[in-house]
This record gives sequence, structure tokens and C-alpha cells, in this order.
Amino acid sequence: MPIRTAPWPAGTPCWVDLAVPDVDAAKEFYAAVLSWTYIDSGEEFGHYQMCQRDGHSAAGIGPQQSPDQPPAWTTYLASDAVDTSAQQIADNGGKVLAGPFDVPGAGRMCIALDTQGAVFGVWQAGGHIGAEVYNEPGSLVWNEAAVPDPEAGRQFYAAVFGYSYQPVEGAGSEYTTFHRDGDPLGGIGGLGYRPPDTPPHWMAYFMVADAHAAVAAAAERGATVLSGPRDTPYGRMASITDPQGATFSIMAAVSPG
Repeated sequence: MPIRTAPWPAGTPCWVDLAVPDVDAAKEFYAAVLSWTYIDSGEEFGHYQMCQRDGHSAAGIGPQQSPDQPPAWTTYLASDAVDTSAQQIADNGGKVLAGPFDVPGAGRMCIALDTQGAVFGVWQAGGHIGAEVYNEPGSLVWNEAAVPDPEAGRQFYAAVFGYSYQPVEGAGSEYTTFHRDGDPLGGIGGLGYRPPDTPPHWMAYFMVADAHAAVAAAAERGATVLSGPRDTPYGRMASITDPQGATFSIMAAVSPG
């Protein structure tokens, strides 16, 4: 199992969390679909739940901060200096929605809106580095931005996080991976194949051992399966909207033959 203990390099998608009206219901749902257990961070932190696989943090679940906040997964990009990142976001046409502020004992963060309207977070690690387990069932495996104008999105994220980009064979002209000095960190693409009313967003992909079993577990508990499971060159994938309205994706390896 890949385990990380050091802060993630700047620009890396390092954490995801879910804001929902009913935290207990979300815990039951994701325990069934992703086999998570939970640690309650306590009243001081609004009973934010640390979602774990085998004792290692994989994601977070917390209550909505306001009644008009839609249920959603938020992707956080690592930063060595979140205040600098926040300034760069504003300087390049984005908007800082909250922060920067300290999370006592854990780190410093802000929530922002990119120039295309997609919400994301920025995380500067303190005691909490973000995801400790990755690329294993029940953990984060991929993050991608889907926006109306991918080229404008790429310009924004390059200016703020220093990304470079590479095309992906078979993924269409709009889709690229983003990089910082090495392997791909995630993807940026358009909204073309999604329903017409789909807003700009960051999508979190979680690895599962069996995509069909995960989809069945989700559907049995009131989720809506938007697509899949379908085989791709990168794995067997499905997109799901949970019973409270937050959308996420899953990915499983396809067995050879």
C-alpha cells in the first residue's frame, strides 16, 4: 500500500473533502462504497470526519458551511505558501472565496474559484499533509478539471501553479494532463460530453477493487449512476452522484484478458 508521510509537492492534488447536509448519512454511504472508517476531529473542528483506509487518511467529510452551499467534493492543490497562491489566484483572474486561514495544528488553506468557475482548494501542510494513502482501493487516484474553455483554464493554472501540459492519446483535443517536473498530476478538459447543464468542476476519482460491486453498492443506497462502469485504456470507470447530490468517480484496474 503506497503511504506518504511528507508534504505533497506544490501543485499536486493532495486532498479531497466532501461538504454535505447530513454527515452521518454520508459516512454510511461511503463506508459501503469505499470501505472507509472514520475519525471524528471533534467539536472544535465541526466534527469534520477523517476518512481512513487501514488507519491512513484518504479524504474528509464535513457539514456544509451555509445552507446555500451545494453538496460537493472539493479538490485541494498543494502549496508551499498558500498566501502567495491566493494572491496569484486573484492576480490571474480567479477569486478567493474563503481564506487564507489557519486550521489549528493541521495547516493553512483557502478556497478559490478559477477563471472558468470551478471551485478548488489550496492546502499548505502543517500537521496534516493531506492524503496519506493513495492509488489503492478506497483512496484518491486521479483529479481533473472540467471547464468550458480548457485552454483558458490551462493558462490560469500554469500562471498560479507552474503547470505544463501534455496531450493524451485518444482523449480528444481538449484534454491534457498537467505536470510539474515529472509524472502527470491530473487532467484538464472540456465539458463537451457531459449534460448541457453541468457546471465547471473538479472531479475526484477513487480507486476501487471492483467497479461493478462499487456501483451496485452505491445504487442500492440511493445514488444515481451517471455513467459506467466502462472500460478505458486507464481502467474501468464510473461516475456517481451520491444520495445527497455530490458527484464523484471511481476507477478499477481491468484484468488482462
